[in-house]
Amino acid sequence: MSNKKAIFITGGGSGIGRAVALYFANRGWFVGLGDVDSAGMKETCALIGNGFTFSHKFDVRDREAWDVALAAFSTAAGGRIDVMFNNAGIPLGGALIDNTVEEITRCLDINLKGVFFGAQAAYPYLQKTAPDSCLLNTASAAGIVGTAGASVYSATKFGVRAMTEALDGEWAEEGIKVRSLMPSFIDTPLLQHTPNQGSNEPIRDRVLEAGLELTPVIEVAQAAWDAVHGEKLHTVVGKTAKQLAFAARWMPGRLRKRVRQNVGALGR
Repeated sequence: MSNKKAIFITGGGSGIGRAVALYFANRGWFVGLGDVDSAGMKETCALIGNGFTFSHKFDVRDREAWDVALAAFSTAAGGRIDVMFNNAGIPLGGALIDNTVEEITRCLDINLKGVFFGAQAAYPYLQKTAPDSCLLNTASAAGIVGTAGASVYSATKFGVRAMTEALDGEWAEEGIKVRSLMPSFIDTPLLQHTPNQGSNEPIRDRVLEAGLELTPVIEVAQAAWDAVHGEKLHTVVGKTAKQLAFAARWMPGRLRKRVRQNVGALGR
């Protein structure tokens, strides 16, 4: 087994996945990328530029493809995977009655099923590198409180949060850490997407219009490093997420009133 620690990152072709890849690579880790975006992964590898990278194109909705990807990465990494970062995800906003069957199914499959499949596939590798191994999942501030105008997306992120808590207990005896990141709106290319098929306004414009802050992606990368090396189960990232977490704990009634008054930035 190699002495160089290894992390596999889904959604590694851009945004949070790319930032985390760079952060860990700069600290001497061997980095594996998984994505459906080959060009994006190539760019991430070029930015790292030290040769300690691996990329594999696959769809997180395909359970068998997970086994192929992680087997190949483990071989490239000298027989080890220390961290599995379940990061791939897509946005979906708008009123539930306006979301199509295809949109709902795709969001559930990528954001929720893909995370479960990744956990299953990574388990035997994390077991070998325990007690310092970690399954890290990207949840969201939308997993702190249900977001009006993003019911399906919120449901997937609440699911990721619940799965993180469940597996943290389930895998404790194995010495495998299970952690989540709960970022608010992060300044990445994902915000250039529209929230749903019926909208032509980018998410970024709606976030700014709602007066919400955009958190620099480097903050998420730092939070990922801290989560892997720390004991905190959920790491909240960004001003908006921290405010929501505080309100959910100490002022739930006021927060519920706010949710009813303000359809989320992904909605309308």
